[in-house]
Amino acid sequence: MRIPWTAVDRPWKRKFLGLSMLPQKDKRIRLAQQSQEKVKAKIRLITRRNAPMGMDERIQELNQYLGGWIGYFALAETPSTFQELDGWIRRRLRMCQWKQWKRVRTRVRELRALGLKELDVWEAAGSRKKYWRIAHSPPLHKAMGIAYWRGKGLMSLVERYQTIRQAW
Repeated sequence: MRIPWTAVDRPWKRKFLGLSMLPQKDKRIRLAQQSQEKVKAKIRLITRRNAPMGMDERIQELNQYLGGWIGYFALAETPSTFQELDGWIRRRLRMCQWKQWKRVRTRVRELRALGLKELDVWEAAGSRKKYWRIAHSPPLHKAMGIAYWRGKGLMSLVERYQTIRQAW
């Protein structure tokens, strides 16, 4: 007679307080999949393209939410998850910024001001790609990278995670 699997045998299939375990022998703690989906849904709500708010206000709201969120989930032992989420957030913000610039003339002016090469400026500004796709393009990635968003005041999840983990 076969004994059915229990939660003790497969802890990576369970979630407790938004966390679960990795299915390896060392049993490290990770973010549960539902927790990742929930934070992404909240970030999508804050970074909607049609939300009538300026970039400073959007970043301030994001920092406020993510500061508390990372404080709770810093117990997780998977920094790669936070790196991926950090990159995804920056892409969402690039998408919002691109939508705000709207006209080709404005995009050219702003990309030049960010120090992009002339060929890259016109390649990006004249692109027919939609907002989400252009936000992942190399010219925009180069122009609005990590340093750009740090200058705008965006909190890095990875840096905050490492700061909290070192304090323990």
